[in-house]
Amino acid sequence: MRRLILTITLLLTGFFVFEAQAQFRNATTTSSNVSSITGPPGVGDGNINHYNDSTSVEVDSLAGFSLKRMIRGYARKDTLTPGYMFAGAVIVPGAGQIYNRDWWKLPIVYGGIGAGVYGGIHFNRMYQESGDPRYKTYRNLSYIGAGVTYWAALLDAVASYKTDYPHPVPAKSTLYSALLPGLGQANNGDWWKIPIWVGGFAVCGYTLHLNDMEYKRFKYLYTIDNDSSSGYYGAISASKAEWYKDLYRKYRDYSVVSFIAVYALNIIDANVFAYMADFDVSDNIASLEVAPALIEPVQPLFASAHVQPPALGLRFNLNF
Repeated sequence: MRRLILTITLLLTGFFVFEAQAQFRNATTTSSNVSSITGPPGVGDGNINHYNDSTSVEVDSLAGFSLKRMIRGYARKDTLTPGYMFAGAVIVPGAGQIYNRDWWKLPIVYGGIGAGVYGGIHFNRMYQESGDPRYKTYRNLSYIGAGVTYWAALLDAVASYKTDYPHPVPAKSTLYSALLPGLGQANNGDWWKIPIWVGGFAVCGYTLHLNDMEYKRFKYLYTIDNDSSSGYYGAISASKAEWYKDLYRKYRDYSVVSFIAVYALNIIDANVFAYMADFDVSDNIASLEVAPALIEPVQPLFASAHVQPPALGLRFNLNF
């Protein structure tokens, strides 16, 4: 089970760091309305098998991770997508601020990380020498401070990434939800989803805590019942305690998997609905117009006589 949890975590990390990011930047559409009908369908066509092998949609895609492209982007010789910029910031703290040209933020990033790491090493040495539990607490707080500064630098790098795209950028929404669950939904404008994801994490966290507490309880009972010198004479035997211990350990592992699943679905939801932000979902997405029309043959072979009067018919115009 632990190997499964580790595998899922590594896959999720690779997903939001090295995933392909595709964005539609320019799209032009053309439409034409039939104003008159001058003959049967196909008149004037030299070849009815027409096709358009070109597209007016420019696609910027990342087919695979390229270290060379990342280096060129940070050297300002190429434009980086949010995914590449984020990957560089993960490897080198402060790289996102360098790419966004927020130079004034670098002393804050490096100062916060450096102070946290130095404080952790210093207080850890003092804790080992004296054994004072206060230094252990200071050590842990220092390392936590360094980690929070690193996390904040990544979040700031994504938030400061400039783009002219009028809709939510899928890559930014994905990274937002990866760094802070629910933030990608806020970027997409789906504020009503945030309580759902917060509730999902709360339920998973509660069940994880409950199952872990019960697992430790029955593990303790199993240990002292097998120790003849413990003086334990409780109603729960060692065999029964072992059964419950294994049961709650399994439930605890399921809670961890559920937590990871909710986290993954939160990222996927932010990515998918960011791509769908520019989709037309209005009631007028398609319309059918029916109007009377006069049909006039334009070539003699379509006329049953030398003089053929116009025919009255219907015109169907489908717009989508």
